[in-house]
Amino acid sequence: MTTETDTVSPQDAAAMAEEAVDVKAPAAELDPRDAEIANLKDQLLRAHAETENVRRRLSRERDDAAAYAVTGFARDLLTVADNLARAVAAVSAEARGDAAVRALVDGVEATERELHRVLQRHGVERVEAVGRPLDPNRHQAMTEVESDEHPAGHVAAEFMAGYMLKERLLRPALVSVAKARAATAPEQAGNPGETQPS
Repeated sequence: MTTETDTVSPQDAAAMAEEAVDVKAPAAELDPRDAEIANLKDQLLRAHAETENVRRRLSRERDDAAAYAVTGFARDLLTVADNLARAVAAVSAEARGDAAVRALVDGVEATERELHRVLQRHGVERVEAVGRPLDPNRHQAMTEVESDEHPAGHVAAEFMAGYMLKERLLRPALVSVAKARAATAPEQAGNPGETQPS
């Protein structure tokens, strides 16, 4: 037996259907919001990563600027070191016998040593050259010479010293590079004045 309360009128059924749609509607509205939240979260993470990369790059550039701030000054001082070395090398052995000349040479050598100590304190080191394999990152080859003393491809002589500032090349060493001696031509048979029989 059915009662009146157990039956649903068509109007009530329509109302219930509308309510069911309304209950599903908020869930459907959440999907685009979730997508937007995910998108905004992704943008935020990317912006944060980009900011962190910029911060690291600026920190690295600041450290480089501090470490290599003396580059120009150090490069200018190298010409002073070169001139002091030339001054010492220009004094002959006979002239060094004179007490006044010897005192002058000693003073110039002391000044040169002190200048090199100051450069070393600031990270400037001389590039090793003579006897080493040619390194295009540190040496600039000016000439090629035959040498029995050094193997081919090694630095035979240094024209001008090279220097490094920490890990960077301040100035390459100007060098001559050893090459193997050319093979001598086989001597001609007989005297050069003689004609060969035909």
